[in-house]
Amino acid sequence: MKTADGKRKSTTKVLLWMVLIIVAVIQIFPLIWLLDFSLANSTEMFTSGLLIIPEKIQWENYRKAFVDGHFLLYLKNSVLINGLAVLLVILVSIMAAFACRRMRWKLSMLVKTLLLMGMMIPIHATLLPNYKIYNMLGLTDTIWALLIPYVAFSLPQGLFLMTSFMESVPVELEEAAVMDGCGIYRIIFQIITPMLKSSIATVAIMTFLNNWNEFIMASTYLSSPKWKTLPFSVLEFTGQYSSNYAVQFAVMALTAAPAVIVYIILNKHITKGVAMGAVKG
Repeated sequence: MKTADGKRKSTTKVLLWMVLIIVAVIQIFPLIWLLDFSLANSTEMFTSGLLIIPEKIQWENYRKAFVDGHFLLYLKNSVLINGLAVLLVILVSIMAAFACRRMRWKLSMLVKTLLLMGMMIPIHATLLPNYKIYNMLGLTDTIWALLIPYVAFSLPQGLFLMTSFMESVPVELEEAAVMDGCGIYRIIFQIITPMLKSSIATVAIMTFLNNWNEFIMASTYLSSPKWKTLPFSVLEFTGQYSSNYAVQFAVMALTAAPAVIVYIILNKHITKGVAMGAVKG
């Protein structure tokens, strides 16, 4: 027979699972709702009920979204810009973390503090100053107009995580490498970097997800379709298909799909990396 303490634990576990299931359903419901309405006809949306069962699945909505929304062009731009941002953030954050935690110089803590203070500044707070600077330098409507702020505002978070992980790397490895004649760049990229795989994965994923759906800066700095990113496909459909809500939902679903897929596949790396970085920091 179960004791009173055992029954209490079982009841608590059941209640906890019920709460977690309810929270999960609430979190995932908007995606289900978006997918459901994107496969329906626009006239079917004005029925009662949170979800609808389409009489016929409208795959045509996705064809229109894919072709008329210039999906491939905007997807290529988003992947290119975000990919370069991820690479630059990883590269700079590794070198900055090494300089601030391993190299001995008077202003190391001050520089680290100044860089980490960037986490307190909202990315859109610099919208107008950046625009004036880019306009003077002729950088508007170029890839640099997005790449520079994406890297700059993702770097503090990357530095924070890299610094926390770098503290777990034994200093003796670096001392042994110096004795063997290794230079500083060889120490960083051939000895330390392979030991930071968890933090590199975490920084890469979080940088990608943070910048993927950014729209305000892209709409401010870009005017021609050459470098426009994926959120622009949603904006273009608000005029062309203003009354066809089903197609607009299909565009939103296509735009959100890459980030959702990346998060689902690499979710373990995100939670593991952040938890380990918080404990080590």
